[in-house]
Amino acid sequence: MVLRIEDIRVHYGVAEALHGLSLNIPKGTVVSVIGSNGAGKSTLLRTIVGLNTPSSGEIWFQDERIDRMQAHSVVKLGVALVPEGRKLFPFMTVLENLRLGAYVRIDSREEIRKGLEIVFHHFPRLKERKKQKAGTLSGGEQQMLTIGRALMAKPVLLLMDEPSLGLAPLLVREIAKVISDINKKDITILLAEQNSFIAFELADRIHILENGKNIVEGTPGELVKNEDVKRAYLGR
Repeated sequence: MVLRIEDIRVHYGVAEALHGLSLNIPKGTVVSVIGSNGAGKSTLLRTIVGLNTPSSGEIWFQDERIDRMQAHSVVKLGVALVPEGRKLFPFMTVLENLRLGAYVRIDSREEIRKGLEIVFHHFPRLKERKKQKAGTLSGGEQQMLTIGRALMAKPVLLLMDEPSLGLAPLLVREIAKVISDINKKDITILLAEQNSFIAFELADRIHILENGKNIVEGTPGELVKNEDVKRAYLGR
């Protein structure tokens, strides 16, 4: 098991955002969490990577407990986050943003160069625009750069927060293909999405969150037979 979450509770002040949530992520899989705004998806991902501290419960990455670690230490272990809203450095170039993604790595320059080539293989447009400032890229290109920057950390587990948000349908399909290709490179993925169709297409297992609770879980094949899930999330 790459990630094991046991009875996690997270508070913002007196408000409880995650209510005793548990889930497991097997190595090499794509696991999706879906739900509406406020369901707790972003809070979950931020807690895993160390940006939030849980009030109780445990998070285990491989064989190490990480729920009390600082974010940079979690990243060093092999967990990277593609944040909602991209969070790029707009006045830095594409190449500079990508190199920042590798700041925790102790690899040689040659290994960093190989990492860049992997990113450019997934996103050829980034190679074409590597000297361009990130803030001048299109929305789709900025999302590619955000994913590429996370890949530069050489993750074992990649957390992706709404990667399809705000993108045209054609770009959503392109991003979905890249997510599938990344997973085939033996990178485990936890995908938080409002786009249920992408989640159902890519995931090996799906967890549906509502008000900070895991209310339903199963394989896409199992959940597509659930009439409540079909009505609420698939419009059927």
